[in-house]
Amino acid sequence: MIQMPVKTEISEEILRVKQRLSIIGDSPALIEAIKRAVTVAPIDLSVLVTGPSGSGKEFFPKIIHQFGARKHKKYIAVNCGAIPEGTIDSELFGHEKGSFTGAVSSRKGYFEEADGGTIFLDEVAELPLTTQARLLRVLETGEFLKVGSSVVQTTDIRVVAATNVDLLKAVAEGRFREDLYYRLSTVVINVPPLNERGEDIVLLARKFAADFAEKYMTKPISFSDEAKRALMLYNWPGNVRQLKNVIDQLALFEAGEEISRRQLLESLPINRDSMSTPMIAPSDDSSELERKMIFQMLFSMRDEIENLKKVINDKSGEVSSSSYTDVRALMAPEHVSDQFANNPLDLSEKKVIEDTLARHNGNKKQAAEELQISLRTLYRKMQDLGIS
Repeated sequence: MIQMPVKTEISEEILRVKQRLSIIGDSPALIEAIKRAVTVAPIDLSVLVTGPSGSGKEFFPKIIHQFGARKHKKYIAVNCGAIPEGTIDSELFGHEKGSFTGAVSSRKGYFEEADGGTIFLDEVAELPLTTQARLLRVLETGEFLKVGSSVVQTTDIRVVAATNVDLLKAVAEGRFREDLYYRLSTVVINVPPLNERGEDIVLLARKFAADFAEKYMTKPISFSDEAKRALMLYNWPGNVRQLKNVIDQLALFEAGEEISRRQLLESLPINRDSMSTPMIAPSDDSSELERKMIFQMLFSMRDEIENLKKVINDKSGEVSSSSYTDVRALMAPEHVSDQFANNPLDLSEKKVIEDTLARHNGNKKQAAEELQISLRTLYRKMQDLGIS
Protein backbone atom coordinates (compact mmCIF):
# COMPACT_ATOMS: atom_id res chain seq x y z
CA MET A 1 0.00 0.00 0.00
CA ILE A 2 1.54 3.29 -1.10
CA GLN A 3 1.18 6.01 1.51
CA MET A 4 0.26 9.16 -0.37
CA PRO A 5 0.88 12.63 1.11
CA VAL A 6 -2.33 14.43 2.05
CA LYS A 7 -2.80 17.32 -0.34
CA THR A 8 -3.04 20.80 1.12
CA GLU A 9 -4.73 23.91 -0.19
CA ILE A 10 -2.47 26.00 -2.39
CA SER A 11 -2.80 29.78 -2.38
CA GLU A 12 -2.93 31.87 -5.52
CA GLU A 13 0.47 33.33 -4.66
CA ILE A 14 2.08 29.88 -4.49
CA LEU A 15 0.42 28.90 -7.76
CA ARG A 16 1.91 32.01 -9.41
CA VAL A 17 5.36 31.11 -8.11
CA LYS A 18 5.06 27.54 -9.42
CA GLN A 19 3.87 28.74 -12.81
CA ARG A 20 6.58 31.39 -13.12
CA LEU A 21 9.42 28.98 -12.33
CA SER A 22 7.80 25.85 -13.86
CA ILE A 23 7.80 23.98 -10.55
CA ILE A 24 5.90 20.68 -10.79
CA GLY A 25 4.19 19.08 -7.80
CA ASP A 26 1.64 19.63 -5.05
CA SER A 27 3.01 17.53 -2.18
CA PRO A 28 2.67 19.24 1.23
CA ALA A 29 6.43 19.24 1.93
CA LEU A 30 7.17 20.92 -1.41
CA ILE A 31 4.42 23.51 -0.94
CA GLU A 32 5.70 24.27 2.57
CA ALA A 33 9.21 24.85 1.22
CA ILE A 34 7.91 27.20 -1.49
CA LYS A 35 5.81 29.04 1.09
CA ARG A 36 8.85 29.62 3.31
CA ALA A 37 10.86 30.94 0.35
CA VAL A 38 8.10 33.36 -0.65
CA THR A 39 7.67 34.55 2.95
CA VAL A 40 11.37 35.25 3.51
CA ALA A 41 11.96 36.77 0.04
CA PRO A 42 11.14 40.41 0.98
CA ILE A 43 13.13 40.17 4.25
CA ASP A 44 16.88 40.56 3.75
CA LEU A 45 18.02 37.54 5.76
CA SER A 46 20.52 34.81 4.93
CA VAL A 47 18.86 31.54 3.93
CA LEU A 48 20.13 27.97 4.02
CA VAL A 49 18.45 25.49 1.67
CA THR A 50 18.92 21.86 2.66
CA GLY A 51 17.99 18.64 0.90
CA PRO A 52 19.49 15.67 -0.93
CA SER A 53 21.41 16.08 -4.16
CA GLY A 54 19.17 16.34 -7.21
CA SER A 55 16.03 17.35 -5.27
CA GLY A 56 15.68 20.80 -6.89
CA LYS A 57 17.29 23.08 -4.29
CA GLU A 58 18.32 25.51 -7.05
CA PHE A 59 14.71 26.70 -7.47
CA PHE A 60 14.51 28.26 -4.02
CA PRO A 61 17.23 30.96 -4.27
CA LYS A 62 15.55 31.98 -7.54
CA ILE A 63 12.24 32.36 -5.73
CA ILE A 64 13.91 34.41 -2.99
CA HIS A 65 15.65 36.67 -5.52
CA GLN A 66 12.74 37.14 -7.93
CA PHE A 67 10.18 37.86 -5.23
CA GLY A 68 12.44 40.10 -3.12
CA ALA A 69 13.58 43.72 -3.25
CA ARG A 70 16.76 42.78 -5.18
CA LYS A 71 14.95 41.26 -8.16
CA HIS A 72 16.22 43.94 -10.58
CA LYS A 73 19.85 43.42 -9.54
CA LYS A 74 22.23 40.61 -10.44
CA TYR A 75 21.71 36.99 -9.44
CA ILE A 76 24.82 34.80 -9.51
CA ALA A 77 24.85 31.06 -8.79
CA VAL A 78 28.16 29.51 -7.72
CA ASN A 79 28.82 25.77 -7.39
CA CYS A 80 31.40 25.77 -4.60
CA GLY A 81 32.18 22.10 -5.11
CA ALA A 82 33.17 22.64 -8.75
CA ILE A 83 35.87 25.25 -8.10
CA PRO A 84 39.38 24.06 -7.13
CA GLU A 85 40.48 24.98 -3.62
CA GLY A 86 43.41 26.97 -4.97
CA THR A 87 41.22 29.36 -6.97
CA ILE A 88 38.01 29.56 -4.91
CA ASP A 89 39.04 32.77 -3.09
CA SER A 90 39.92 34.44 -6.38
CA GLU A 91 36.58 33.38 -7.92
CA LEU A 92 34.54 34.67 -5.00
CA PHE A 93 36.45 37.80 -4.00
CA GLY A 94 38.59 38.66 -7.03
CA HIS A 95 42.35 39.19 -7.28
CA GLU A 96 44.95 41.82 -8.14
CA LYS A 97 47.35 41.61 -11.03
CA GLY A 98 50.42 39.55 -10.15
CA SER A 99 48.92 38.16 -6.93
CA PHE A 100 49.68 34.61 -8.10
CA THR A 101 51.09 32.84 -11.13
CA GLY A 102 48.79 33.44 -14.07
CA ALA A 103 47.15 36.58 -12.63
CA VAL A 104 48.05 38.76 -15.62
CA SER A 105 45.38 41.34 -14.77
CA SER A 106 43.06 42.36 -11.97
CA ARG A 107 39.71 40.57 -11.79
CA LYS A 108 36.43 41.17 -10.01
CA GLY A 109 35.04 38.32 -7.92
CA TYR A 110 31.43 37.23 -7.67
CA PHE A 111 30.80 39.23 -4.52
CA GLU A 112 31.84 42.41 -6.30
CA GLU A 113 29.99 41.56 -9.51
CA ALA A 114 26.74 40.82 -7.67
CA ASP A 115 26.84 43.97 -5.51
CA GLY A 116 23.25 44.92 -4.68
CA GLY A 117 21.92 41.54 -5.78
CA THR A 118 21.89 37.91 -4.65
CA ILE A 119 24.56 35.25 -4.67
CA PHE A 120 23.65 31.57 -4.43
CA LEU A 121 26.37 29.37 -2.95
CA ASP A 122 25.53 25.80 -3.87
CA GLU A 123 27.38 22.98 -2.06
CA VAL A 124 28.54 25.50 0.52
CA ALA A 125 29.90 22.68 2.73
CA GLU A 126 32.68 22.18 0.17
CA LEU A 127 34.26 25.57 0.95
CA PRO A 128 37.75 25.38 2.53
CA LEU A 129 38.00 26.65 6.11
CA THR A 130 40.04 29.68 5.03
CA THR A 131 37.35 30.66 2.53
CA GLN A 132 34.69 30.11 5.18
CA ALA A 133 36.43 32.76 7.33
CA ARG A 134 36.35 35.24 4.42
CA LEU A 135 32.68 34.48 3.80
CA LEU A 136 31.84 35.02 7.46
CA ARG A 137 33.42 38.48 7.31
CA VAL A 138 31.29 39.41 4.29
CA LEU A 139 28.13 38.25 6.04
CA GLU A 140 28.95 40.14 9.25
CA THR A 141 30.38 43.41 7.88
CA GLY A 142 29.93 43.40 4.11
CA GLU A 143 33.73 43.73 3.79
CA PHE A 144 36.21 41.62 1.81
CA LEU A 145 39.73 41.71 0.43
CA LYS A 146 40.75 40.75 -3.07
CA VAL A 147 43.49 38.14 -3.26
CA GLY A 148 46.80 40.02 -3.20
CA SER A 149 45.24 43.30 -2.02
CA SER A 150 45.29 45.12 1.30
CA VAL A 151 42.46 47.48 0.35
CA VAL A 152 39.18 46.68 2.07
CA GLN A 153 36.17 46.68 -0.26
CA THR A 154 32.51 46.54 0.62
CA THR A 155 29.55 44.85 -0.98
CA ASP A 156 25.82 44.86 -0.35
CA ILE A 157 24.74 41.36 -1.13
CA ARG A 158 22.23 38.74 -0.05
CA VAL A 159 23.56 35.21 0.41
CA VAL A 160 21.50 32.09 -0.11
CA ALA A 161 23.41 28.86 0.49
CA ALA A 162 22.51 25.25 -0.19
CA THR A 163 23.90 21.90 0.88
CA ASN A 164 23.10 18.20 0.90
CA VAL A 165 25.42 17.73 3.89
CA ASP A 166 24.44 17.64 7.56
CA LEU A 167 26.20 20.87 8.51
CA LEU A 168 25.84 20.34 12.25
CA LYS A 169 27.68 17.05 11.84
CA ALA A 170 30.29 18.83 9.73
CA VAL A 171 30.65 21.42 12.51
CA ALA A 172 31.14 18.65 15.08
CA GLU A 173 33.82 17.08 12.86
CA GLY A 174 35.62 20.41 12.42
CA ARG A 175 34.91 20.63 8.70
CA PHE A 176 32.60 23.65 8.91
CA ARG A 177 32.75 26.76 11.07
CA GLU A 178 30.03 26.90 13.72
CA ASP A 179 29.74 30.70 13.57
CA LEU A 180 29.32 30.56 9.79
CA TYR A 181 26.65 27.88 10.11
CA TYR A 182 24.54 30.09 12.38
CA ARG A 183 25.09 33.09 10.09
CA LEU A 184 23.92 31.17 7.02
CA SER A 185 21.00 29.40 8.68
CA THR A 186 18.99 32.41 9.85
CA VAL A 187 16.16 30.83 7.87
CA VAL A 188 16.28 27.16 6.84
CA ILE A 189 14.27 25.73 3.95
CA ASN A 190 14.09 21.92 3.75
CA VAL A 191 13.53 20.52 0.26
CA PRO A 192 11.95 17.03 0.39
CA PRO A 193 13.50 14.05 -1.41
CA LEU A 194 11.56 12.77 -4.39
CA ASN A 195 10.48 9.54 -2.65
CA GLU A 196 8.46 11.63 -0.15
CA ARG A 197 6.50 13.47 -2.82
CA GLY A 198 3.97 10.77 -3.79
CA GLU A 199 2.04 11.54 -6.98
CA ASP A 200 4.44 14.37 -7.81
CA ILE A 201 6.68 11.63 -9.22
CA VAL A 202 4.15 10.73 -11.91
CA LEU A 203 3.50 14.41 -12.70
CA LEU A 204 7.23 15.01 -13.13
CA ALA A 205 7.62 11.90 -15.28
CA ARG A 206 4.86 13.10 -17.61
CA LYS A 207 6.43 16.57 -17.80
CA PHE A 208 9.89 15.22 -18.62
CA ALA A 209 8.42 12.90 -21.25
CA ALA A 210 6.48 15.75 -22.88
CA ASP A 211 9.51 18.06 -22.80
CA PHE A 212 11.69 15.41 -24.46
CA ALA A 213 9.14 14.76 -27.22
CA GLU A 214 8.74 18.47 -27.90
CA LYS A 215 12.49 19.20 -27.91
CA TYR A 216 13.52 16.30 -30.12
CA MET A 217 10.28 15.98 -32.12
CA THR A 218 9.70 12.35 -31.17
CA LYS A 219 6.46 10.54 -30.43
CA PRO A 220 5.58 11.00 -26.74
CA ILE A 221 5.58 8.09 -24.33
CA SER A 222 2.86 7.35 -21.77
CA PHE A 223 2.81 5.15 -18.67
CA SER A 224 0.69 2.14 -17.75
CA ASP A 225 -0.96 2.05 -14.34
CA GLU A 226 1.56 -0.56 -13.18
CA ALA A 227 4.43 1.62 -14.39
CA LYS A 228 3.03 4.58 -12.46
CA ARG A 229 2.83 2.46 -9.35
CA ALA A 230 6.43 1.33 -9.85
CA LEU A 231 7.50 4.97 -10.28
CA MET A 232 6.07 5.75 -6.86
CA LEU A 233 7.47 2.60 -5.23
CA TYR A 234 11.04 3.20 -6.34
CA ASN A 235 13.22 5.02 -3.80
CA TRP A 236 14.88 7.43 -6.31
CA PRO A 237 18.28 7.82 -4.61
CA GLY A 238 19.21 10.37 -7.31
CA ASN A 239 15.95 12.28 -6.80
CA VAL A 240 14.52 14.50 -9.57
CA ARG A 241 17.78 14.45 -11.51
CA GLN A 242 17.72 10.66 -11.69
CA LEU A 243 14.03 10.59 -12.65
CA LYS A 244 14.68 12.95 -15.56
CA ASN A 245 17.58 10.82 -16.80
CA VAL A 246 15.45 7.66 -16.67
CA ILE A 247 12.50 9.29 -18.48
CA ASP A 248 14.80 10.77 -21.14
CA GLN A 249 16.23 7.30 -21.77
CA LEU A 250 12.77 5.75 -22.07
CA ALA A 251 11.53 8.60 -24.27
CA LEU A 252 14.44 8.01 -26.63
CA PHE A 253 14.38 4.23 -26.96
CA GLU A 254 10.65 3.58 -26.45
CA ALA A 255 9.26 6.59 -28.37
CA GLY A 256 5.51 6.42 -28.93
CA GLU A 257 4.95 3.49 -26.57
CA GLU A 258 3.02 3.07 -23.36
CA ILE A 259 5.75 2.24 -20.88
CA SER A 260 5.10 -0.99 -19.01
CA ARG A 261 6.28 -1.87 -15.55
CA ARG A 262 8.83 -4.27 -17.02
CA GLN A 263 10.31 -1.58 -19.29
CA LEU A 264 10.57 0.82 -16.38
CA LEU A 265 12.21 -1.68 -14.03
CA GLU A 266 14.74 -2.67 -16.67
CA SER A 267 15.86 0.98 -16.89
CA LEU A 268 16.40 1.29 -13.13
CA PRO A 269 19.42 0.26 -11.04
CA ILE A 270 17.39 -1.76 -8.53
CA ASN A 271 18.55 -3.45 -5.33
CA ARG A 272 16.70 -4.38 -2.15
CA ASP A 273 17.14 -0.91 -0.68
CA SER A 274 15.85 0.92 -3.74
CA MET A 275 12.18 0.00 -3.35
CA SER A 276 10.09 1.73 -0.71
CA THR A 277 7.95 -1.39 -0.19
CA PRO A 278 9.01 -5.06 -0.31
CA MET A 279 9.37 -5.97 -3.98
CA ILE A 280 11.61 -8.39 -5.79
CA ALA A 281 14.41 -6.58 -7.57
CA PRO A 282 15.62 -7.67 -11.01
CA SER A 283 19.14 -9.00 -11.36
CA ASP A 284 21.57 -8.61 -14.23
CA ASP A 285 20.47 -11.97 -15.64
CA SER A 286 17.51 -11.36 -17.95
CA SER A 287 16.12 -14.89 -17.59
CA GLU A 288 16.15 -14.61 -13.81
CA LEU A 289 14.56 -11.15 -14.08
CA GLU A 290 11.65 -12.49 -16.10
CA ARG A 291 11.27 -15.41 -13.71
CA LYS A 292 11.14 -13.09 -10.70
CA MET A 293 8.66 -10.76 -12.36
CA ILE A 294 6.29 -13.65 -13.00
CA PHE A 295 6.68 -14.63 -9.37
CA GLN A 296 5.79 -11.08 -8.33
CA MET A 297 2.58 -11.20 -10.34
CA LEU A 298 1.27 -13.89 -7.99
CA PHE A 299 0.75 -11.17 -5.39
CA SER A 300 -1.79 -9.33 -7.54
CA MET A 301 -3.72 -12.36 -8.80
CA ARG A 302 -6.21 -12.66 -5.96
CA ASP A 303 -8.24 -15.42 -7.58
CA GLU A 304 -5.13 -17.66 -7.70
CA ILE A 305 -4.10 -17.29 -4.05
CA GLU A 306 -5.72 -20.48 -2.79
CA ASN A 307 -4.20 -22.55 -5.57
CA LEU A 308 -0.84 -20.90 -4.97
CA LYS A 309 -0.90 -21.76 -1.26
CA LYS A 310 -1.66 -25.36 -2.09
CA VAL A 311 1.24 -25.53 -4.58
CA ILE A 312 3.70 -24.02 -2.10
CA ASN A 313 2.45 -26.35 0.68
CA ASP A 314 2.97 -29.35 -1.56
CA LYS A 315 6.46 -28.23 -2.59
CA SER A 316 7.97 -26.98 0.65
CA GLY A 317 5.62 -27.70 3.54
CA GLU A 318 6.60 -24.28 4.91
CA VAL A 319 3.37 -22.35 4.43
CA SER A 320 0.26 -22.56 6.52
CA SER A 321 -2.98 -22.38 4.57
CA SER A 322 -4.46 -20.16 7.24
CA SER A 323 -3.86 -16.80 5.69
CA TYR A 324 -2.70 -14.84 2.69
CA THR A 325 -0.27 -13.08 5.04
CA ASP A 326 1.65 -16.35 5.42
CA VAL A 327 2.07 -16.54 1.65
CA ARG A 328 3.37 -12.94 1.54
CA ALA A 329 5.81 -13.78 4.35
CA LEU A 330 7.26 -16.69 2.39
CA MET A 331 7.61 -14.42 -0.65
CA ALA A 332 9.48 -11.70 1.26
CA PRO A 333 12.81 -10.74 -0.34
CA GLU A 334 14.91 -12.52 2.29
CA HIS A 335 13.38 -15.87 1.22
CA VAL A 336 13.45 -15.32 -2.51
CA SER A 337 17.06 -16.27 -3.22
CA ASP A 338 16.68 -19.65 -1.48
CA GLN A 339 13.49 -20.42 -3.38
CA PHE A 340 15.10 -19.72 -6.71
CA ALA A 341 18.19 -21.70 -5.77
CA ASN A 342 16.05 -24.80 -5.07
CA ASN A 343 13.97 -24.19 -8.23
CA PRO A 344 10.53 -24.98 -6.73
CA LEU A 345 8.62 -22.54 -8.91
CA ASP A 346 8.12 -24.52 -12.08
CA LEU A 347 4.67 -25.76 -11.11
CA SER A 348 3.39 -22.37 -9.96
CA GLU A 349 4.98 -20.64 -12.94
CA LYS A 350 3.43 -23.17 -15.30
CA LYS A 351 0.01 -22.67 -13.74
CA VAL A 352 0.28 -18.88 -13.99
CA ILE A 353 1.13 -19.10 -17.69
CA GLU A 354 -1.60 -21.69 -18.40
CA ASP A 355 -4.26 -19.66 -16.58
CA THR A 356 -3.16 -16.45 -18.29
CA LEU A 357 -3.38 -18.13 -21.69
CA ALA A 358 -6.83 -19.47 -20.80
CA ARG A 359 -8.08 -15.99 -19.85
CA HIS A 360 -7.01 -14.75 -23.27
CA ASN A 361 -8.37 -17.78 -25.16
CA GLY A 362 -4.88 -18.88 -26.14
CA ASN A 363 -3.81 -15.48 -27.49
CA LYS A 364 -0.09 -15.58 -26.72
CA LYS A 365 0.56 -11.91 -27.47
CA GLN A 366 -2.08 -10.75 -24.98
CA ALA A 367 -0.87 -13.27 -22.40
CA ALA A 368 2.74 -12.06 -22.77
CA GLU A 369 1.59 -8.45 -22.27
CA GLU A 370 -0.25 -9.35 -19.06
CA LEU A 371 2.76 -11.31 -17.80
CA GLN A 372 5.00 -8.37 -18.78
CA ILE A 373 7.43 -10.56 -20.72
CA SER A 374 8.29 -10.70 -24.40
CA LEU A 375 6.43 -13.00 -26.77
CA ARG A 376 9.68 -14.82 -27.50
CA THR A 377 10.25 -15.44 -23.80
CA LEU A 378 6.70 -16.77 -23.43
CA TYR A 379 7.27 -19.28 -26.23
CA ARG A 380 10.53 -20.40 -24.61
CA LYS A 381 8.90 -20.83 -21.19
CA MET A 382 5.98 -22.75 -22.71
CA GLN A 383 8.46 -25.13 -24.34
CA ASP A 384 10.55 -25.50 -21.16
CA LEU A 385 7.47 -26.16 -18.98
CA GLY A 386 5.74 -28.47 -21.46
CA ILE A 387 2.77 -26.22 -22.14
CA SER A 388 1.07 -27.09 -25.41
